[in-house]
Amino acid sequence: MNNQSMKVEEGYQYIIQGDYQKAANYFEQAIETEPELKLNYWYLGLCLLLQGEEEEATLTWFLGMGEADDDAEIEVWTLELSQVLREEAERQEQLEEKKLAWTIRQHLRSINPTDVNNLLSSFDLAIQLKILDDAYWGELNLLETLESISDYNQIDSNLILKVTKNILELTPLARYILDFIKIFTNIIKHQDQNIREFRYIVVAGVINIRNVLKRNYHAAQILEILLPISPENQDILLQLSTAYQDSYQYEQGINTAKKLILYSETLTQKVYAHQTLLRALMASTGYWDEAYTTIKKQEELIAALIAESPVINNNALISRLFTSMFFFPYFQDEPARIRPLQNDLMNLCLKNIEIYDQDIIKQYRYSQPSNKEKNKVLKIGYISSFLKQHSVGWISRWLFTHHNRENFQIYSYMMLPTKNDDGLQDWFREKSDKSYSYGTNQNHEVVKQIHEDEIDILVDLDSLTFDLSVEILAIKPAPIQVTWLGLDASGLSTIDYFIADDYVLPENAQDYYQEKIWRLPQTYVAVDGFEVNVPTLRREELDISDDAIIYFVTQSGYKRHLDHSKLQVEIIKQVPNSYLLIKGYADEEATQKFYEEIAELKGVDINRFKFLPIMATEAIHRANLSIADVVLDTFPYNGATTTLETLWREIPLVTKVGKQFAARNSYGMMMNAGITEGIAWSDEEYVEWGVKLGKDENLRKEVSWKLKQGKKNAPLWNGEKFTREMEKAYRQMWEIYVDSK
Repeated sequence: MNNQSMKVEEGYQYIIQGDYQKAANYFEQAIETEPELKLNYWYLGLCLLLQGEEEEATLTWFLGMGEADDDAEIEVWTLELSQVLREEAERQEQLEEKKLAWTIRQHLRSINPTDVNNLLSSFDLAIQLKILDDAYWGELNLLETLESISDYNQIDSNLILKVTKNILELTPLARYILDFIKIFTNIIKHQDQNIREFRYIVVAGVINIRNVLKRNYHAAQILEILLPISPENQDILLQLSTAYQDSYQYEQGINTAKKLILYSETLTQKVYAHQTLLRALMASTGYWDEAYTTIKKQEELIAALIAESPVINNNALISRLFTSMFFFPYFQDEPARIRPLQNDLMNLCLKNIEIYDQDIIKQYRYSQPSNKEKNKVLKIGYISSFLKQHSVGWISRWLFTHHNRENFQIYSYMMLPTKNDDGLQDWFREKSDKSYSYGTNQNHEVVKQIHEDEIDILVDLDSLTFDLSVEILAIKPAPIQVTWLGLDASGLSTIDYFIADDYVLPENAQDYYQEKIWRLPQTYVAVDGFEVNVPTLRREELDISDDAIIYFVTQSGYKRHLDHSKLQVEIIKQVPNSYLLIKGYADEEATQKFYEEIAELKGVDINRFKFLPIMATEAIHRANLSIADVVLDTFPYNGATTTLETLWREIPLVTKVGKQFAARNSYGMMMNAGITEGIAWSDEEYVEWGVKLGKDENLRKEVSWKLKQGKKNAPLWNGEKFTREMEKAYRQMWEIYVDSK
């Protein structure tokens, strides 16, 4: 270091120390002593800028430039000043002084307007400071500058990663995000570095856009841009297929899932790839034969995976296995065969979680509460990604409403809360003694918080419907863990109890359940009612006469089992002047083809089928149920919330009872609502009940009257009594735990 540099460094130390005035005095004296050393001007201006004297700073730099002999000298000094400002801006960013860093970069921008890295940093800071608006966006002219660059290597690759992450978190509605992703993808691909990191950031951002912001079409557009950079990448293909499916681009979702299978190598990859294809096929409706072949292949793959029992070193792959048997109950009603396979798969997942998460498990598994008194106030934690406008939210809210706050403290752990929930999420937060919200990749934070809260009983409301909660329950941060609602029990050995009743699970169910079944005395679910809006469906608009019989199927495409759908069409065939209304998320064209083929087989006019759009709100959907004379339930996967809504609207329902949890929901709810009419134990009885209720108006009126009377005292409609039974169960679980210790 030469003598001049040492002197500048001495003054710069005052800046480092934050003594900007002393630094300014130092550089003023230095200019008097060595006016030819321009660094003194640059640092004096910087000192003034750091003190908020922006005009004085600019004037100082201008004076320093004033003695230039030619343009070449000005260019050298400009680069020198730019370097000083750039380094200070970076230092201020490291100090989290983002506003000051942004201010410095605006002066750097005026000095060197084509410095693309500074433009990117300025843009990134504006996002973080929430000062990005149309006016500033226009000033930056960033996209045009990026497009004009011929040498991508001058762009800081790490800065691209940083800006990409922040812009994806900004909003999916920003009109320039797609343009940015397109340019950034080209830059990263050209530089041939940080490709893996860039891919990870974009995919993680897309997951947030899909799960939290519910902008699946936008997510698919982003992934389409990203895909050429790694056309065989499993994560991109998985998220792209799912985004297509959830934005109703069903055919693209199916084709992308098939590519995912094509590029799968390990058994683990093949399992979740086939799960993705199953989801695409089932969501669409109309691909029954292919879906059936795929579920058989999936069963073979899972059995082979269990036999291989591999060590899986990727947490994402483990998580995907948690839900890889999600669709099995939609195809078959064979719990004695399927549940043991589910249990074995969960044991494999748990083995790998215990390897992958061994450090956090050592700290937080089987937390011992400091207070183990039997009669203490119990801390109940509810964990779910669906404490919002969702079936889980509509049902569980009554438990939150009626909980005895003198004997129970209620904690809620919300996974991936959405940003457009119309208030129910906030309601759950208000009804909780403490409430927390978590995004992606925060499972360990959830575990730590549950431990710190000293939760006595952790209640899982998601089960196999969402993998994030399952991983947390596998770690087991609470001494007692319980599954309620969700999609049947998960099969994890770290979950102690599964809440049921005497109807929803047969007597021998414990033979094939890993969790201990805790049967409530009457019903495992109860609500005080549902909000109902004004109907928007009219018979005349559907070209259906007042004397016609209307059957209604309200389930999503997932639940349209070919054989059972044939029974529904057989009912229509046997009831003259009857119509079948079909509503639920699915591919409209594929759904019509699905029913057209059945109608042709049964000899029924396809004009007797009416395909309805999704209603604007659930309250309108419930109101529109009143158009139905009879609602036809699905099998082997019954309705749950849809059944509750149908019974609440006092409409006759026909259901077939099976062996598995998913095939007995409607049966249990009907029994607890006070009716038996419509409960079938075979295909023949299902058709008989459907025909009988369609032809016998008096029978329909009798069922409706019973449902109306049942609202006064039936267990299904008594949320407060149900809550007391749940609380009694919690207390007994706690006593068992204390006695065992």
